[in-house]
Amino acid sequence: MQNRRRRRIHLVLASRNSRRFSRDAEEEIIFLLVLLQSVNNMATTVLANAQFVMELFPELQKEMEDVVGWFNENARKLLELHLASSFKKCLTWFRGNHSKTSHLGLIQEGRDLVNYALINAVAIRKILKKYDKIHESSQGQAFKTQVQKMRIEILQSPWLCELMAFHINLKESQKESGAVLASLFGGCSFIFDDGKPFLSCELSDSVKVDIDLTCSICLDTVFDPISLTCGHIYCYMCACSAASVNVVDGLKAADPSEKCPLCREVCVYKGAVHLDELSILLKRSCRVLGRKA
Repeated sequence: MQNRRRRRIHLVLASRNSRRFSRDAEEEIIFLLVLLQSVNNMATTVLANAQFVMELFPELQKEMEDVVGWFNENARKLLELHLASSFKKCLTWFRGNHSKTSHLGLIQEGRDLVNYALINAVAIRKILKKYDKIHESSQGQAFKTQVQKMRIEILQSPWLCELMAFHINLKESQKESGAVLASLFGGCSFIFDDGKPFLSCELSDSVKVDIDLTCSICLDTVFDPISLTCGHIYCYMCACSAASVNVVDGLKAADPSEKCPLCREVCVYKGAVHLDELSILLKRSCRVLGRKA
């Protein structure tokens, strides 16, 4: 019985055996509604069980780590293909992955990844909210705060930021070419709010992501942006300066004891992610607006 309950949690979190979603928009919405209903249905029978409660948070944390790892890896592969040279795209085509080299193929792959992130994020929030309601506690909220500090919440992934920039870049390319193609998701934009640049996206009515694109070191719009493993975004040169390394050696040469200038966490430089799609977006947008980027 206990194993069956665990499997239901894994189903809600879209476990590794079911990573792909329907390509039809209506079916995706129905799937999301059914999935969230399953969270509500299992709440009283599963979350109220004392033994299961003791295992719930470790199980959720492990599954969240797996989910974010899978999402990051597949988003990275997709965006590498989008930014690849013509030669590499030809190789991919000859290997039989024809759909992955087309705009439509890239958009569909990106949409699947965004849906994956959204479904998992909403499911986790529902589970934790239901837990606190049933047990009249704040443990669910405390767990949410903990995983946010650990950077294992999928909406904090730098690759989601890259997918957002990828979406806007594709839209701009379509405008320039006169083509009209389906988009990854709606409500995503690059804006200046009170002079500060933001990447903003409404994934759903209840989920909104806002990313501040001001470097907290030079206090300007990030140039050649990089995301440290703690999630903070800086200019590459500013990050190298903060890590006491030169730009030639790069952040991989940073001492593990070097800290993030904002949150003061250590060991944040070695796994830093170059935000190439965001860099393209910033150069294009700031050039149009007559700003430095």
